[in-house]
Amino acid sequence: MNTNLALLLLLAPFLGFLFNIFFGKSIGKTASGVIGTLTVVVSFAVTLYFFGQISTSKEPIQIQLFDWIQISNFKVDFGFLLDQLSILWLLFVTGIGSLIHIYSISYMHDDENMAKFFAYLNLFIFFMVTLVIGSNLLVLFIGWEGVGLCSYLLIGFWHKNQDFNDAAKKAFIMNRIGDLGLLIGIFILGSMFSTLDYATLKTAIAGSANLDISLLSLAAFCLFIGACGKSAQIPLYTWLPDAMAGPTPVSALIHAATMVTAGIFMITRLNFVFDLAPDVQNIIAIVGAVTSLVAATIALVQTDIKKVLAYSTVSQLGLMFLALGLGAYEVAVFHVITHAFFKACLFLGSGSVIHALHGEQDMRKMGGLKKVMGITFVAFLLSSLAISGIPPFSGFFSKDEILMVAFEHNKVLWFIASLASLLTAFYMFRLLYLTFFKEFRGTAEQKSHLHESPALITFPLIVLAILATVGGLISLPTNSWLNGYLSPLFSKAEHEAHHFGTTEYSLMAIAVIAGFVGIGVAYAKYIKQNQVPAEDAEITGFSKVLYNKYYVDEIYNVVFVNSINGLSKFFRDYVETTLSSVFFGLEKVTNELGYQGKKLQSGSIGFYLFAFVIGLCAIITYLFLAQ
Repeated sequence: MNTNLALLLLLAPFLGFLFNIFFGKSIGKTASGVIGTLTVVVSFAVTLYFFGQISTSKEPIQIQLFDWIQISNFKVDFGFLLDQLSILWLLFVTGIGSLIHIYSISYMHDDENMAKFFAYLNLFIFFMVTLVIGSNLLVLFIGWEGVGLCSYLLIGFWHKNQDFNDAAKKAFIMNRIGDLGLLIGIFILGSMFSTLDYATLKTAIAGSANLDISLLSLAAFCLFIGACGKSAQIPLYTWLPDAMAGPTPVSALIHAATMVTAGIFMITRLNFVFDLAPDVQNIIAIVGAVTSLVAATIALVQTDIKKVLAYSTVSQLGLMFLALGLGAYEVAVFHVITHAFFKACLFLGSGSVIHALHGEQDMRKMGGLKKVMGITFVAFLLSSLAISGIPPFSGFFSKDEILMVAFEHNKVLWFIASLASLLTAFYMFRLLYLTFFKEFRGTAEQKSHLHESPALITFPLIVLAILATVGGLISLPTNSWLNGYLSPLFSKAEHEAHHFGTTEYSLMAIAVIAGFVGIGVAYAKYIKQNQVPAEDAEITGFSKVLYNKYYVDEIYNVVFVNSINGLSKFFRDYVETTLSSVFFGLEKVTNELGYQGKKLQSGSIGFYLFAFVIGLCAIITYLFLAQ
């Protein structure tokens, strides 16, 4: 029964993809949307069943479908592993995925390619489920590459816009760089242990008497490179802000529930590898902290509502990597879950605003929307409080855990993460005030059509806003259900619950005060002083550097893109030309030899007999002299 249900969990979205690709247009937009949504709801229902089963039995469910690869003593099965980690991931992948599908029925209803859109969404969920439930690294790699493909298809969904096509290509290519690192790490582990199965790898590493730590560390570092690509960490982060070029439901799916969480999932799944590579863990923590701060500073001055949220995602992912690098895997998972709630709500809320403004994304042309979009405003407010770390909202608990762990291990990283959190509160409420408060700054025509979004859009917002508010209850500082639930997965002893004393309360107070300071500064600038960000041409000084994202894209273009293009032109203009001349010269020689040889075939029997006699005499002479 478990095998059949696991296959249903996996294949339901894939069947939705096939149906919408082949029959979606013929059955109509609403029907294709409903069918695409129901397939993901089925996967969510099956996930709930497995969640109940594992919560009761505490034992993982392992399913082997068939032998896949066997070469000498290297063996890989195609199978599934349903345990505490994979079930948690499936809960928000399929649960939030279902809400995003419901939202998309209304949001994409006017699009002529709505059936294709739902087909791609279903395929995205299918590959993410594959990534999560695979019992080994090769099955994970199928899902890993699949979500990369789907991100390309969905980011560039409105392909008539060349900028969107460029964003899709950028995401695809930058992820290929990370994927090369992932593959090298997989090859190293496979060569070391002759297996890629998670359970077997863990047993082999634990039982190895002569473990090559340096080679294992190299494997861990290569795997981290793969995680940097998928989860948008420095230096492979620049694709994610551009990924908001796709329809808003895609942004919500990528940023909250699927692709960007893959790197955190992979490192958490292989925690027994990373625990033995402390130097790599230090690199992960440093990269995470720096990414968090850099992305937060860029978000301070962005004027596109979705770009602010995109850089906020990069920043929050940095905090998760900080926790991973410090060995606090369950804390990172906690922030993944709370982030999925409030970030999905924020992106879908931004989509509701964009829907009401007929495509406008510039916050300088918004304002006053809370008067006509009450539900969207309240959902946005609650999620902004959550991401800002204000108690008792979910983000407060998960961020507080990360900051406490950072303080215990490295005060510098704690300070960086705390500063990033303060900036988060500022730019999120800057976004909120510019979008929903004061007077409307758009056109008169836009103002006349302002309205709250339809129920299919506001319902997911309400559900996600509730989860963003109460989601922190799954891991209270002194009584964490989540830590106990995940404890069987980690080779290290579970982090003990914090025994609150002066230090812990002081850290909590600092984090909360920092959040309120960020909110207060935003209130002073954009409510009291009624400031509106300057037009692009008027931005100067360091603000211009931040607005242009530290010119990292331009640097990458000069160092990598232009140099590769230059190398390509060199090969085209010189190497290929030279080689062509050589090959064409050989062709001419061959043709000339053939032409001259053709003359010998004259058809004269006398000439042939003469040549025969000369040849025979030459052979006899050679044989005679050889003696």
